Amino acid sequence: MAGTAAILARDDDEHPIPPEIHPIFRQIVDAFLAGDWQLDSPGIPGVQPVDAETADWMAANVRDYGSALAPLDAATWQRSVYHWMDGYWDFLVDLSMVDEAVSDLALQARYREDSGMFEVRSIYVP
Repeated sequence: MAGTAAILARDDDEHPIPPEIHPIFRQIVDAFLAGDWQLDSPGIPGVQPVDAETADWMAANVRDYGSALAPLDAATWQRSVYHWMDGYWDFLVDLSMVDEAVSDLALQARYREDSGMFEVRSIYVP
């Protein structure tokens, strides 16, 4: 995603996720809702596909949470954060469930400036 690095801080603090990046995470969650846990059908520009093992693990974590995943609620952005990790930015996006606008379940992703790509790594309860 061209220009993403220019809007992200490179320091030791946690920061709210800039609004310019919200749509990419909405697209990721929408793909999950459509059953595309590997993010490869048809794919999302600026997002790497997820390997089958990780995709299955993330889907199982959502199933085991006990509530169904929902599109990201606007309240998500009040708690979701990113921070610089010496080589990449790490993002934690609180997921929405059908019965919770903001759940304890979070999507963890990285953004690397050299590739210009987001990499979804995990869904878990931090």
